[in-house]
Amino acid sequence: MLPRCDGTVVEHVLHDPVPWARPSTPLQSRIAFAAAHVVADPLRDNGPGRPVCLDWDSTLAFRRHLWSYGLGVAEAMDTAQRGMGLDWHTAQELITRSAAEARSVGGRIAAGAGTDHLSSPPSGLSEVTAGYEQQLKVVQEAGAQVILMASRQLAALATTPEHYRAVYDRVLSRVDGPVILHWLGQAFDPRLEGYWGSSDIGVATDVVLDLIRDHKAQVDGIKVSLLDAEHEVRLRAALPEGVRLYTGDDFHYPELIWGDGSHASDALLGIFAAIAPAASAALQALDAADDAAYDAAFGPTLALARHVFGVPTFHYKTGIAFLAWLSGHQPGFTMVAGLQSARSVLHLVEVFRLADEAGLLPDPSLAAGRLRCWLEVNGVHT
Repeated sequence: MLPRCDGTVVEHVLHDPVPWARPSTPLQSRIAFAAAHVVADPLRDNGPGRPVCLDWDSTLAFRRHLWSYGLGVAEAMDTAQRGMGLDWHTAQELITRSAAEARSVGGRIAAGAGTDHLSSPPSGLSEVTAGYEQQLKVVQEAGAQVILMASRQLAALATTPEHYRAVYDRVLSRVDGPVILHWLGQAFDPRLEGYWGSSDIGVATDVVLDLIRDHKAQVDGIKVSLLDAEHEVRLRAALPEGVRLYTGDDFHYPELIWGDGSHASDALLGIFAAIAPAASAALQALDAADDAAYDAAFGPTLALARHVFGVPTFHYKTGIAFLAWLSGHQPGFTMVAGLQSARSVLHLVEVFRLADEAGLLPDPSLAAGRLRCWLEVNGVHT
């Protein structure tokens, strides 16, 4: 019995679990990263402003779950609460441990290098550049591909496109291999408004395209999380040949990954952490050119994704962690900085319902039992 916003409850009949198939060979048609969350240690003080303590066994086991479905792991990104509780000290250990785990299972991994260890605003552009270089060294030494994360510190300091170019030109000249650039919209982080030096999306696009053209050998692709499918289609068509667009659009990913016949997006998505079995099935169908199977796997996940990433979008991590707990991937529903409280009871009940509708609860009886206990703790008696 699930509560509704009008104060009533409605019966929900659980679906049978879907026997999602793991790929027997590596996925071919697209590169797909799932941005993974972290699991807080429930026996340590992970409250707001407190030092971060992770449940390392559950955190790394979840990454093995993602690799088992043929997905890459995007590590230490905003899904892992970078800038929302996960400090750089713990992020370093996370990157190092996950990269070692990736080597042990043959999994693909990329990790975020940013400037979140710096004060804000920093003293100048040179401090931002040095901050990037410090984190870049950690990621490269760990053996992960670099994702150059959008920088709040740079956004707080820069006032023109030239300021962004001064930093990125220097950093890109220091990378060991092709990196993934990171364009995160203000829905995900309001402090990144006007990134690339302009709030005009056309001007900002021209800046980033010029940057990529000038550093084509150092850029594998760009992850774009603007929740604007039309803009993404135009941008990927304008990219130099061989440079990938990794969609970060958690609202329109099926159509963007499928493509328009001329261009298609690869993927670096937070929602893939929640829908890994279905995402893998869709990508396996894409490899087999099976349109119907692609739609059947991805279609039911869209309602879940749009709900999890609903306004305020930056609290989507709570839904990801909640679903991981319901699915048995972690022993408790706890988050770094206490962010398990960032979504309402009714919001998370809908996460449960939509995940079940999409066939994403591997053990529905376990999920239902956990939900009942959690509802009772929250004062909901059904």
